[in-house]
Amino acid sequence: MKRKKKRDIEKTYSKRTFVAKLRRLADALERGKRFAIRVAGETVRVPAAAVVSIEHERDAGAEELEFQLRWSGR
Repeated sequence: MKRKKKRDIEKTYSKRTFVAKLRRLADALERGKRFAIRVAGETVRVPAAAVVSIEHERDAGAEELEFQLRWSGR
């Protein structure tokens, strides 16, 4: 099996594109289906069993809210 390279990408999208991607994700989660998304030239396949969490960070006057999906890549 081919080993995947480490990756840490942050990609900015227009609100319209972000909403469309988020809507597709929500639909997949509701249906218990896997979700595929293309980020910076790579297709990422998220299994239906991925763990979903929300993270909030606050530091030096800036705040960040992350919707996270986590799964084993093996």
